[in-house]
Amino acid sequence: MVRYALLARVEAKPGKESEVERFLAGALPLAEAEPATRSWYAWKIDAKTFGIFDTFDDEAGRAAHLSGEIAKALMANAAALLAKPPVIEMLEVLAAK
Repeated sequence: MVRYALLARVEAKPGKESEVERFLAGALPLAEAEPATRSWYAWKIDAKTFGIFDTFDDEAGRAAHLSGEIAKALMANAAALLAKPPVIEMLEVLAAK
């Protein structure tokens, strides 16, 4: 069972909403290449608020993801695309189906 998760929320700069949406949707192949990432979701709440939710079996998988290609790409593009730094929360999964 998955025991660990990450919830990352980002806010697009005005005029960069479409770019953030494309960036997140385009990260799917990178997530698929991570064997320790059990599930991965890119999401959108409203025109400027986006994020990623992903799950892992163990802390090592979560740590690998945090130092992986998606995180590197997000941080490399943050100044150009995001209104403020990403909010990244580490979660413990209590139950999952």
